[in-house]
Amino acid sequence: MNWYLDVLKKYAVFEGRARRKEYWMFVLFNIIIGLALMLLEGRIGAGGILSMVYSLAVLVPSLAVSVRRLHDTDRSGWWLLIGIIPLIGGIILLIFMVGDGVPGENQYGPDPKAATA
Repeated sequence: MNWYLDVLKKYAVFEGRARRKEYWMFVLFNIIIGLALMLLEGRIGAGGILSMVYSLAVLVPSLAVSVRRLHDTDRSGWWLLIGIIPLIGGIILLIFMVGDGVPGENQYGPDPKAATA
């Protein structure tokens, strides 16, 4: 849960680097919360309002952590736009996000793994 809250605390921080674990834990919690909201909406008949509000609330933190994750792999945040390309763009972006970060310092900052070790 701390990984999720840390990303929310860095609400609009697009500088620096994000570890693979930080990114994927945030994605996991978003999926869990999204599923829980869908179940709740199904029970109370909210029609997707809660999910839409939650999605809008985490839009900027999601973009920020994605950019920081790309920075960890020594890529510009502009690489997020490759996701616009149907199918191939999403696959390429997934490969970037799954890959290990560049060890040591790069142009975007110090290695986040070294900072926690």
